[in-house]
Amino acid sequence: MKEKGIEPDVTTYNHILHACAKEMLYLEARAVFEDMLAMGIQPDRQTFHNIMKTLGPGEQRSLQELLQDMEHWGIQPNEITYEIIITSLSQAGRLELALQYLAKLAPAGLSPTLVTASAIIKCAANIGFARLALDLAIAFEETSVRRLEADVWSELLISCAEALYAEGITRTWNKFVHDLALLPDEGCCLQVLHTAARYGLPDLALDVVEILKKINIVWCEHHIAPVIEAMCRHGDIKEAFIMLDFMRQSDISPSLETAEPILEHINADTDSIDDAWGKLEVIHEEGHRVDVTALNVVIQAAVGLHDLQRAIGTYKASEKLGVKPNLDTFNLLLLGCVDAQHRELGDRLLSDMKAADIRPDATTYDRLVRLCLTQSTYEDAFFYLEEMKALGMVPPRTVYEALIRKLVSVGDVRYKLAVEEMQECGYPLSQRLKSFIASGGVHDSSKGADEGQVLL
Repeated sequence: MKEKGIEPDVTTYNHILHACAKEMLYLEARAVFEDMLAMGIQPDRQTFHNIMKTLGPGEQRSLQELLQDMEHWGIQPNEITYEIIITSLSQAGRLELALQYLAKLAPAGLSPTLVTASAIIKCAANIGFARLALDLAIAFEETSVRRLEADVWSELLISCAEALYAEGITRTWNKFVHDLALLPDEGCCLQVLHTAARYGLPDLALDVVEILKKINIVWCEHHIAPVIEAMCRHGDIKEAFIMLDFMRQSDISPSLETAEPILEHINADTDSIDDAWGKLEVIHEEGHRVDVTALNVVIQAAVGLHDLQRAIGTYKASEKLGVKPNLDTFNLLLLGCVDAQHRELGDRLLSDMKAADIRPDATTYDRLVRLCLTQSTYEDAFFYLEEMKALGMVPPRTVYEALIRKLVSVGDVRYKLAVEEMQECGYPLSQRLKSFIASGGVHDSSKGADEGQVLL
């Protein structure tokens, strides 16, 4: 152009600077800028914007020089100027510096662009500042006619879920799912469920479960368990009981672990247990089915309070609720018998199991052996131990430890055989058990701890 005598203008130089910006060539852009000034051409705002785009987020000194040059030429930064600066900083994760520039907009009578707001909100969300990110999003939408895109709300929802930020999850979930009519993935739903469970938000938890169905996720125990926990933390024990049957009807087998939040709510005292039983009666009277796990958790609470009479009463009243006891029911009751050292009742429960055609498992035999060991005559413990092994079950360590302690304490030399068999099963002798054996059953500093462990 110079050779042909064609004078370049500001548009010509801006196009060249735009090409430099695409390749992040700051030094070349600066040379073009100097040439532009040498030609006596006055830069405009677009000139400085193109040069700014060649800078990386770490080149703050050069950025400040450019801002000073803008001021020298009487060009004030506008919304796009700040958009370029804040977007670059946000993409590099330099949130604090980006916020400093954001704070300069309002005093200058400017408002952030949609791109600016989206970039800094995503930055805050991605590095774990969920509350700040949501505050920025709310502030932007309250002061702007523009609305944030769905991807921004998606980032916000995930960030709030990962931070277990209950208020944030409620707002972002409603915005993303109900206002924008979008569907999150299963991972995000699970994070939201965990928060709903932790803070007692059953409505949110139920909503998430429905969304899981819409995205064709087959319900599993880990999807419904948080709903039960949320209900319990909210005080909706009756609904939590009903949810156990809902699981059963959805081909999900609830377990005692699933019902643990219910147990934590009702095991405070006997009044809480009686209140829980009353809720089961109401459920039955209203025509709903009572799941056996609901019955079992009430029994478990009674056993935990060492109230065997109340546990047995609950078991005997199960027929009134239309509930058929299962293996867990009997294992819990046998645990109560061990605690109360009530061998006769344990025998009756074993007979009831056989009558109900319920096959005992390793837990059943564990408790039968330990129940026999609570008595002065304990030969049946060996019978149940052998029967257990004949069925192909490996006796747990707790069985052998209980047996060895009993034999040592009464001077029965068969403890040596029990020790050998325990070691053959791969269970090492603990130092405490060795100390107990060496003292002839006198030194038993860990008795309380071991018994507590056994009863869990």
